[in-house]
Formats: sequence, structure tokens, C-alpha cells
Amino acid sequence: MPASTRRRTIVGASTQLGTEVSINLGSALAGVAIPSVGSPIVVAARQLVMVVVLLPFYRPRRALLTWRRLWPAVALGVSLAVMNLSFYEAVHRLGLGIAATVEFLGPLLLALATSRRVLDVVCVFVAGAGVVLLTGLEGTVDGWGIALALVAAASWAAYILLTRRVALGLPGLEGLTVGSVVSLALILPLAVLGLASATFSWPVVGLLLAVGLLSSAIPYALDTFILRRITARLYAIITSFGPVVAAVFGWLVLHERLGWVQLLAIVLVCVAAGTAIATQRPAPASELERTAESLT
Repeated sequence: MPASTRRRTIVGASTQLGTEVSINLGSALAGVAIPSVGSPIVVAARQLVMVVVLLPFYRPRRALLTWRRLWPAVALGVSLAVMNLSFYEAVHRLGLGIAATVEFLGPLLLALATSRRVLDVVCVFVAGAGVVLLTGLEGTVDGWGIALALVAAASWAAYILLTRRVALGLPGLEGLTVGSVVSLALILPLAVLGLASATFSWPVVGLLLAVGLLSSAIPYALDTFILRRITARLYAIITSFGPVVAAVFGWLVLHERLGWVQLLAIVLVCVAAGTAIATQRPAPASELERTAESLT
């Protein structure tokens, strides 16, 4: 590997680790804010920050606002709203480490859905065993919280599929902008209903702003930078260790205490995901890709 390519990979991988820290720190701060204002208000604040960041730069053109063209972006907004609301409520009920691990099953199963390798099947069973250990042995896990985390997992898988569809059909970040507006519109009525019982203070407002920046604005702004420097596979491998990062921030920020069985379960899920992704065979490069590679 040329030195310049190695440097780009190191910078990209380091930045991706930073985004994992940013996202999970934002989730931990959301866990701090939820008891004061409720999950809908936290999600609405996060989506509002994302809209404020995206809309001035990626405003859709009115002449192109047709249903046929925009329905994938609208569906993306629905999945985004359901994913964030169910995940934050799961964090409130289960803790960040457990919620993040269960949610990660969505993209993991999606990534392995079309595989016929025996190793991938083993990895799925190991990940499933990890989740059973995480949720089924100690008898103290909230069943409704698990259901919400599984909804978040399914929504995350849908979000991945719809993001790809939107990226292919709409220029730039136009689709994400439309999805963010739709998501905010869906969440706002629930947030308004929660205002009467919410307890606001300047520290809570600061937490809501931090959640929006750390969980949405910063990661989305950096993703393009990252994916220009590392492969999608390396990106996925780093992402697979997100539950460990989440467990660390759950311990540091939310003072969560996980037993050794739960810690083992989180490690099992991460190892299964990392093994499955790291051992995937890359698709054969086209003649054009080989030519471009030889010129760099």
C-alpha cells in the first residue's frame, strides 16, 4: 500500500472512531435529558439541529418536488423518526449498552442476509446467543424496552436500505434533507404533547443542543470525508464495535453497571459482527477500477 494511501486510511479510520465516540456520547447525554423532558422532545431537538444544519445548503428545488421522486426520502424520514424515538426510549428503559447492542442486530442481519457462507451463519448464531445472554438470564430486563430496541433495529435496517435508494435517486444530501424535515414533522406533535410535563432548565437545553450536534450534525458532516478515505468494509468493521463504545459511555455518563454476563454478551455480538464483516470477500474490481487504481 502506498504511503499516501496508508495515511488517508489512518486519518479516515481515526475520524470514524471519533464519530462513534460522538454518536454514543450524544446518546448518553440523551439518556441524561430524557427523565427531564421525555424521549419525543429529545428526538425533536436532534432532528431540529439536523434540519438547521442541512436545509440552508441542500434545499430541494420546488420544480422537482414530485411524489414519484421523493417517496423514498419521505419513507426515510419515517424510518428515521421511528428509529430515533424507539431507540431513545429503549435507552431510558434498558440503559445505553444493552439498547445499542440489541439495535445493532438490524444492520448486522441486513449485512448477512444474502450470504450463504457457513461462517456467516455461525456469526449470526453467536450474535443471537449474545443478545439472549444480554436480555434473558438475569430476569431484570424490561420486556417493553427490548421490544423498542428491536423496533429500532428493524428501523435502522430500513434506514440503510432507504439511504442507498435516496443516494442513487437524489443529488447531494437533498434526500437526507427531505427525510430530516419529514422526521421532524412526525415527531413535533409528540414533542408538543410532552411539553406540559417537561422540566426545562439551561443545562437541559444545553444537553439537547449537544445531542443534536454529537448524534446528527457532526457524524453526518464527517461521513463523506471518511468514506473518501477508507473502504465501506473498514467503515462497517469500525461501526461494529459501536456497542462497546456505547457501554463505556453508559458507564461513564449514565453510571450504568453491567454484570459480567452482560459484558460478555456485548463482546460476543461485536466479535461476531467484526468477524463476519472482516472475512467478507470484496467484489472483483472492474477493469476501470483497476486502471484507476494503477494511476493513483
